[in-house]
Amino acid sequence: MAKTKKSPVFLKPPSLNSLVTNSQRSINISLPSAKEVVSFLIQKTDTNEIAIHFVGKQKIAQLHAQYFHDPTPTDCITFPYEDPNFLGEVYVCPKVAEEYVKSHGGDVGEEITLYIVHGFLHLLGYEDTTPQSMKEMRTQEKKRLSTLAKNKLGVKIS
Repeated sequence: MAKTKKSPVFLKPPSLNSLVTNSQRSINISLPSAKEVVSFLIQKTDTNEIAIHFVGKQKIAQLHAQYFHDPTPTDCITFPYEDPNFLGEVYVCPKVAEEYVKSHGGDVGEEITLYIVHGFLHLLGYEDTTPQSMKEMRTQEKKRLSTLAKNKLGVKIS
């Protein structure tokens, strides 16, 4: 489950549209396909700036420990900003997606796409801390994933 925390480190983000970075090397992600997903998601928001970072298990665990006092790897972590032009940052761990798919079935690219959507929803203010908010989060995830699928968009793995 994604974690959300206001970042005390970043005061003003750089000017950008949808920045997608990849510092992990476990999963070969098509960054153009990820950027298409992100660009599609933000087009119906009041902002046009967001950052998605694909990181390894060590980095996600470090962020998880630093901001949430939990040293275990997690799927994604979000850092919303209070800047009206910049929605925030989402850190996604593709290796966690791969491990989840190996034990539960599915497709790694679809799981990573889900993590991006989940983090994006957190940046929009959706939470999943109560049964009711979790139900609403799942509804919103399904809605956006369905729209992405209809538009033939999703993170591609090669």
